[in-house]
Amino acid sequence: MPPSFEFHSRWVLWLMAGAPLLLVWAYVERRTRAVFRFPAAALLARQGRGLRPYLLPALPVLRVLAICCALVALARPQERDSRSGNPNVEGIDIMLALDLSNSMEALDWAPRNRLKVAKETLTDFLDQRLNDRVGLVVFSGAAYTQAPLTLDRGVLKDVVSQLRTRVLEDGTAIGDALATSLNRLRDSDAKSRVVVLITDGDNNAGQVSPLDAAKMGLALHIPVYTILVGKGGKVPFPVGVDLFGNTSYREVEIPTNPELLQDISKITGGEFYRATDPEQLKQGLQKVLDSLERSKLLDGGATSTYTENFHDWLLAAFVLAALELLLRATVLKVFP
Repeated sequence: MPPSFEFHSRWVLWLMAGAPLLLVWAYVERRTRAVFRFPAAALLARQGRGLRPYLLPALPVLRVLAICCALVALARPQERDSRSGNPNVEGIDIMLALDLSNSMEALDWAPRNRLKVAKETLTDFLDQRLNDRVGLVVFSGAAYTQAPLTLDRGVLKDVVSQLRTRVLEDGTAIGDALATSLNRLRDSDAKSRVVVLITDGDNNAGQVSPLDAAKMGLALHIPVYTILVGKGGKVPFPVGVDLFGNTSYREVEIPTNPELLQDISKITGGEFYRATDPEQLKQGLQKVLDSLERSKLLDGGATSTYTENFHDWLLAAFVLAALELLLRATVLKVFP
């Protein structure tokens, strides 16, 4: 079925009925505006009006057009693409917990650092998990839900693409990340619920002990699969920028605790993986999910996807408003 066009908030368009009233008000206001009287007004009148007086009425028109475009954007024009649903669509509820500590800047896999490889791998992973609900928790010195469980791959990939280090307080709060992820899965009714923890370091921050969080996972029957990324040993790590804007690196050893990650996985019934290269990270994610039982997530029938088209209307509103202000302040400026 070809995409159809519609408005999410159609009622907003009724406000455009006031546009003629704005034009009438602008006309009346201009006609009743106080003006200076000059003794030589008749002489000036004989010189001709020029183009400027004819352009002045365009100012309120530009303003009204800008308001109308803004109202159309506020009504949220959308393209709806309806497709037949699969009555047997099944999937897994997955919470990804990704480490954003500064150590993820280590350049194990030059020219890409650990975080860039993790983001690329997660993007590929999302493209393949079309029937799974996926959420994202990010952590460093504390843990935060970046995206709740959703089937919207576009939103998730946008969120992943914007992730970066040095936004949160530095540290590695593995326990907090697990607790936050488990809390997001607690009310899920899917047969398979799983947490995938991706980190490159040892727990050194947060309020919740990683092993206490693992016991929470055991009580909820949610396995935690842990993936330790990085080659280990001394790795290039950025330490500053020189006078020419080039990043300087120094070989440093980042503390890791594979035993802790193994214990977390063992307690919860998950598995531990070590990814010393990008391919191993990808394989680790795949192995986590291949053996899990799927559960029905979607009912059959028609499903619809929506594409928002308000951006162009909002841009037009800004351009028209800016043009009106520019003309009013320059070539069409009125005194007083």
